[in-house]
Amino acid sequence: MAPVCVLVGAPGSGKTTVGRALADLLGVEFRDTDLDIEAMAGKPISEIFIDEGEAHFRTLERAAVATALAAAPGVLALGGGAVLAEQTRSALVGQTVVYLSVELPDAVRRVGLGAGRPLLAVNPRATLKHLLEQRRPHYAAVATATVVTDGRTPEQLAAEVAALLPS
Repeated sequence: MAPVCVLVGAPGSGKTTVGRALADLLGVEFRDTDLDIEAMAGKPISEIFIDEGEAHFRTLERAAVATALAAAPGVLALGGGAVLAEQTRSALVGQTVVYLSVELPDAVRRVGLGAGRPLLAVNPRATLKHLLEQRRPHYAAVATATVVTDGRTPEQLAAEVAALLPS
């Protein structure tokens, strides 16, 4: 069974927070592929990056996304870099995908100094700016709808996303 909605976006866009609020609003389960990866690996993502490297993490991520897309009937949040994989972008075709768009100031405020986010460990602001620029076209390409998150509460965003979903 396909997810009701798949959320994509950059770190700090609110995928997990909005995803949980949306799942509560719709009365469905919430699933986050980053949490799936941590459960599969038995350790936090930051340790996967340190111990095995980003390439290994991306392999785990592709597998986690494929599994979740096939088995998550509720709201599914993908990790910020999941859309970099062509395999994942292809798997999202035909899904209801909402891109939670965030601009740099809000993203920086939300992720802080990147604690627990391995890609933001060094110069978080510059790295986040680069990630936003690099990934934005991929988010937009897979999205069936885009919701701007800046300056808005998770509840407002969940309500907007819910209104966009097919009945």
